[in-house]
Amino acid sequence: RQRTPNAPPMPSPAPLSIALKEWAIVTDFLADGKCCLLLRKGGIHEDEGPGRFRLDHDRFLLFPAFEHERLDWIKPAWLPPKEELKLADGHLAVPETLTFRGYGEVAQVWKIPSRAAFETLDALHPWGPGQVDMRFNYKPDQPVFLFAVRAYRLPEPLVIPNDPAFAGCRSWVPMPETDVAGATPAMDDAMFNAICRRVDAALK
Repeated sequence: RQRTPNAPPMPSPAPLSIALKEWAIVTDFLADGKCCLLLRKGGIHEDEGPGRFRLDHDRFLLFPAFEHERLDWIKPAWLPPKEELKLADGHLAVPETLTFRGYGEVAQVWKIPSRAAFETLDALHPWGPGQVDMRFNYKPDQPVFLFAVRAYRLPEPLVIPNDPAFAGCRSWVPMPETDVAGATPAMDDAMFNAICRRVDAALK
């Protein structure tokens, strides 16, 4: 998204009306440029059946989900100080409003060939062994996917009421149409491209 001198202005990105659910703390990592990878296997209430994730959209708001979020399944080194976290019984407290800080665009998708191959990428993601075990062990006949997500920070966070209709173990949530003009890349091109090359080499 860099411009050369006297270049015409870049067109504004199209508004978004769909969101991908991910643990709230991971959406923060994406919006802050700390990571660019998402590990996916379908949830219980997917349209095609439990454990069957389908990439229906390649652009989406990053939905900060609190259902099933377990901070003990995030590597301790990735966690912010405890005093910065609003905890309830060891989990992030479910808020009355949801704050959307960014959106993502899928740049690449890999079907993970083996757990051993994924382990070589340990430095690039925030998930501890418990979360990785859960992804691979749940519906083991279904593949696990890794996405490279180009995340963008919204110029101002979108804050909406936490509607009960958002609940449920599913990936995609329809949203009010949201203008994302003015969003900025969360991670610079060089780092993002280097991570994609490393994943490519590990998972091919």
